[in-house]
Amino acid sequence: MPDTADTARNVALARDHAWTGEDNIEKAMSDSADAVVCNTPGPESGDRASDELGPAVLTLGRAYLGAVAAILDTVPHGPRGYHTLCAVIRGNHPSQLVLASQLGIDRTVMTYLIDDLVSAGLVERQLNPADRRQRKIVATPSGTQTMTELTGRVREVEDELLSALDNHERKAFRDLLRRAVGGLRDSDNSSPC
Repeated sequence: MPDTADTARNVALARDHAWTGEDNIEKAMSDSADAVVCNTPGPESGDRASDELGPAVLTLGRAYLGAVAAILDTVPHGPRGYHTLCAVIRGNHPSQLVLASQLGIDRTVMTYLIDDLVSAGLVERQLNPADRRQRKIVATPSGTQTMTELTGRVREVEDELLSALDNHERKAFRDLLRRAVGGLRDSDNSSPC
């Protein structure tokens, strides 16, 4: 078990690297993961702390962001913009507010994100025929083509990141991760993006 000084150091480290923008995400994840890994006893200690989820999730998240950054650099806001575009194409969201809520993105941030996706010609705002007070976010043909082209490349990166798992394990991991994230969305308003 980490001592109080280690815990205080980790809290200070996290506070110092508050996520003020996407440029800080990788550094914050890197520093936080390193701090957690350094303070987590190994399996030889007999302590169950080595089974903690945090270090693994942070390491995988950092690797994912680093690996997809170059692939998604043409999409406004990188991975967040890409995942928003995917949600627009795969879902039927009656409004921008519903889309923001589903993705766990602050509605103010979502406005700027959608503005940039509109400017890039990837999505457009249309009146919702069911409620003309709402604007529905719809992918353009260019947005659909962009997502189609990028999805295969992102999947290759994901498979490479999960190469220690066989195909069955990868599918199970993805399914379990989706369920865990779905449970978070049902119980709290934290942002997965």
